[in-house]
Amino acid sequence: MANRHLSRSIVLQALFEWDFMPDKKGSNPTPEEVRDVLKRNLKEFAPGFEDDTFAFSLIEQVLKKRATVDEIIEKAAPDWPIDRISIIDRNILRIGLTELLFGDRKEVPPKVAINEAIELAKTFGGENSGKFVNGVLGAVYKEIGEPGKEQISKKKKNEEPVDISKLPVETLGGALVYSKKEGNILFGLVHDVFGYWTLSKGKITFGENVEDGTIKALKKEIGLDIKIEEKLGENEYVASHPEKGKSLKKVVYFLAKSDYKELVLEKSGGLDGARWFELSAIPELRIYNDIIPLISKAVEIINSDAKSESRP
Repeated sequence: MANRHLSRSIVLQALFEWDFMPDKKGSNPTPEEVRDVLKRNLKEFAPGFEDDTFAFSLIEQVLKKRATVDEIIEKAAPDWPIDRISIIDRNILRIGLTELLFGDRKEVPPKVAINEAIELAKTFGGENSGKFVNGVLGAVYKEIGEPGKEQISKKKKNEEPVDISKLPVETLGGALVYSKKEGNILFGLVHDVFGYWTLSKGKITFGENVEDGTIKALKKEIGLDIKIEEKLGENEYVASHPEKGKSLKKVVYFLAKSDYKELVLEKSGGLDGARWFELSAIPELRIYNDIIPLISKAVEIINSDAKSESRP
């Protein structure tokens, strides 16, 4: 709707003003300060505009979720730390991601949130802003399972599929790590900024043995010295980078064991937590669909080994 597009534009101007002020940058504005900036901008850029509820609600939500959204931006655009992204582009991304991830999808469908952000980038950003914003939001949209995809047009559905044989390949190694504490088996999982519990993993350098690379990756990411026991399987997916384009990521997953110790998560734009879980707690967690079969297979292996050890 035209009124909401105007509201987003004015919210962007208010966020730009806030972010641009050296004495305010990085601080948490109070609701009163935010409302004052937005009120002034509404009066200046939209005199007579009466429906300001959406604008105030949006800017308050953006500021409330800013820390989480900034981490998501860093994961989706790893070559672009927040302070290297232009003020306009990063605040457009904050608006778009807030609506995409935390908004009411009945009010603002995911595709509308993305398209509105792209239009803001084309209007207020630089020459490549539209492409950059589209790349970041598109990557996040795919990461969360493309909600509302079934509602896209037939034309979109009939687009040519990606020829993965022509994409650059990146190999990663990951593991489901288990340990024993006081007779209980615990599983170590990491939590990403999209709200899912998943398996720790890392890049395998060219020419490196996958098992050796996985051991090093988990040591770096969660501080564990692991012993790989068995391969669980492989997953692959097409990832989109806002600057480099699409690539095929192939992940090899293992079952691994370690001594029990507290998990120490390396500071990462893509992860925000790591902890141990008993098996009984795992069904209640939010876990990616392609990870669930790996966990099930790991449990079968562990149970089978336990039965073998108990036999005379």
